[in-house]
Amino acid sequence: MVTMIASLHDLLMTCHHRVKFTLHSCLILGYPLPGERLGGMVAVFVDSIIDGEKRMDFRTTMTTPAMRMAGLTALLVSTLLSLYGCNRTGADGKATDAATPMAVRQKDNIVIPAKSPLRERLQVAAVEAAPATHTISLPAVVEADPAQTVNILPPLTGRLTELKVKLGDSVRQGQVLATISSPDLAQAYADADKAHDALDLANRTLQRARGVHEAGANAGKDLEQAQSNVTQAVAEAARADSRLKSLGVDVAGKAHGLTLTAPVSGTVTALNSGTGTYLNDPTAALMTISNLEQVWVTANVPENFVALVAKGQAAEVRLNSEPGQVRHGAITTVSAVLEADSHRNKARIAFANHDGKLKPNMYASVNLSVPQAPGVRVPASALLMNNDSTTVFVEVAPWTFVRRAVETGMEDGDMVTIVSGLRGGEHVVVRGGVLLND
Repeated sequence: MVTMIASLHDLLMTCHHRVKFTLHSCLILGYPLPGERLGGMVAVFVDSIIDGEKRMDFRTTMTTPAMRMAGLTALLVSTLLSLYGCNRTGADGKATDAATPMAVRQKDNIVIPAKSPLRERLQVAAVEAAPATHTISLPAVVEADPAQTVNILPPLTGRLTELKVKLGDSVRQGQVLATISSPDLAQAYADADKAHDALDLANRTLQRARGVHEAGANAGKDLEQAQSNVTQAVAEAARADSRLKSLGVDVAGKAHGLTLTAPVSGTVTALNSGTGTYLNDPTAALMTISNLEQVWVTANVPENFVALVAKGQAAEVRLNSEPGQVRHGAITTVSAVLEADSHRNKARIAFANHDGKLKPNMYASVNLSVPQAPGVRVPASALLMNNDSTTVFVEVAPWTFVRRAVETGMEDGDMVTIVSGLRGGEHVVVRGGVLLND
C-alpha cells in the first residue's frame, strides 16, 4: 500500500508542469504518512488543477481495512486516469490535448463527460419490483423428540457395579442397562417378608377368632378386630410387593443387585456415570435413551418474525452435513412462549430418520417464505454509506447522477428491498458507485 501511494506521488511529481495538487491527509491501515490523523479513520482529499482548471475533487473516507484498500485503489486509478495524457507531448515538448475530467459537479448533480473513463466503470440498471413474498433464513439445530426421550434414574441409592451399555449404543425395550448394589434393596425385601408374615399371622388369628365366636366364648368385637387385622395385613403386603415390582426385581426370589432395564427402545444419547460410581442422588439421570426414528429440526425465530411463522407453513431445511441438499417439510409446532435468555421463539419441523443421518445437535438453516409489502429492490452493491445514511446514486438524466438517501427493508440473497426513497422505473448505479463518492 505504501508503494501504491509512493507511485501516485511520483506520478503527480512528474506532471508538476501541468498539475497543481494537494494531498491533504492519508492514513494507511493504521500507519500514518505525513499529514493529519483524523480519529483513526482514513481520509484522503486530492484536489487537482490541470492547465489552470479544476478537473477533479476526490474525497473519500474509509474506516475498515477492506474499505481502505478499495478506496485507496480507487483513488490511485482515478488519479491515473485523470492525469492520463500529462506525459503526452508533441515534438516541441509541449502538452497536446487537455485531459478529460472524470466527473463534473453541477450543484447536487454529478455529470460524467462523454470521454470520461468512468463511463466504462459504472453500471446502471433499473430498480426491480419486489416480489410479494420474501425468504428469511433462520438458524436451526437437530433435536430428539422430547416425547420419545427417557431419562434413566436410579430408583435406589447404591454403587454402580456393572454398566452394560456405552454411549451411542442402540438398545431394545427390556434390555439390561446396569446393575446397582444397594442396601435399600435389602430393606425392600425385608419389608416384603415382614408384611407377608404379618398377613399369615392375621389369617390364623382370624380363623381362631371365628371358632371361638361360633362356640360363643368371645364377644363380636374380637372377631371384628381379627378381620380388621387381616385387611390391614393384606394392604401392607400388597404395598411391599408393589415396591419390589417398581424396582424391577422378582418378588418371589431375592436378587443380590438391582438390575436396570430399558423402558423403551432407542439410542443411548447421554451417559453420566461410570462403573464404581456411588449413586446417592435419585434425581440425577444415570443415562438418557432417545428414540431417533423421528427427530425435530428446531428453528430459532427472532421476535420481529414471530408473527410471520405459523403451524403448517412450508419450510426448506439445509444441513451443514449435507451441502447442496434441501429437505422439504412443514412446521409441526410453534412454541407458545419465547426463550427467556434469547427472546427467540422455537418452530419445530418433524422429519423421519430411519437411516439415522439426522443426529441431535447438528446445525441447520431453515428458509421460510413470508409475505412483504409492495415495493422495489436493488442489488446490495448499489447501496453506499454516507455518514449515517444509506444512499444510492440515481440517474436523473443520461450520465447525470444525484445521491439520494433510501430506507432499506429485508434482504433476499444479494437483493435488498427499498422501503422508501426509490420508485419503480428509476435507474441507479449498481456497480462502481464508490467512484462517485464525494
